[in-house]
Amino acid sequence: MAKTRKSLVTPRTIAFIRQEGICFYCKQPMWSGNPHEFASKFKISLAQAKRFRCTGEHLKAHCEGGSASPANIVAACCFCNQKRHRGRKEIPSPDQYKNLIQRRMDKGRWHDVRLH
Repeated sequence: MAKTRKSLVTPRTIAFIRQEGICFYCKQPMWSGNPHEFASKFKISLAQAKRFRCTGEHLKAHCEGGSASPANIVAACCFCNQKRHRGRKEIPSPDQYKNLIQRRMDKGRWHDVRLH
């Protein structure tokens, strides 16, 4: 029988609060409630705001035995979380990925909009 996955709602919320609403990877603000308020606050479109939705990211992947415990879950914006896993033969470690994103952010080559 397949192993059931625990919900990430609680650990994601804990991570969002612990990180003060800042993405683990790109260090940009995220939203966890109302995308319209977020878009209005940062004067961006709703489509742009959706990229900054808070998601729960496993530091050690679930498929590698990583749990849904708060110690293994960080808050990451939807854009960073999706890009880490998309189209890669080897998934970079969280630290490798964070460094890659920070280098791209420094060159203005990550998010199409900067929130701070």
